Amino acid sequence: MATFSDVLRLGVELPEVVESTSYGTPALKVRKKLVCRMWGEREYNRDDVHDTEVLVLFCELEIKQVLLDNHPDVLFTVPHYDGYGAVLVRMADVDLDDLADWIEDSYRLRAPATLLRQLDAD
Repeated sequence: MATFSDVLRLGVELPEVVESTSYGTPALKVRKKLVCRMWGEREYNRDDVHDTEVLVLFCELEIKQVLLDNHPDVLFTVPHYDGYGAVLVRMADVDLDDLADWIEDSYRLRAPATLLRQLDAD
């Protein structure tokens, strides 16, 4: 089971990622732009998600369905995110290698080009 501590440990390896909050929940940001965040208490008022914490990650809208289809036990979405490039991660079921990849992908969508060049150079 992954926790936000794992998300933080993986995320701060990326240039200029800092721990922050979003909607009162733990989050990672790069230059004040959200990279990912934990679901808040108000979002857990659902019958279908009650046994795990949930992380919101950004993805390209064009590959969202592919991600969901390839990882149905880990990734999901809700109507709130229809038409939006974001997926939800069941933290109880995620593999840490996949989590690291998805955090980096989310970062790449949010970070400025200068930081992406720095990341690619490292």
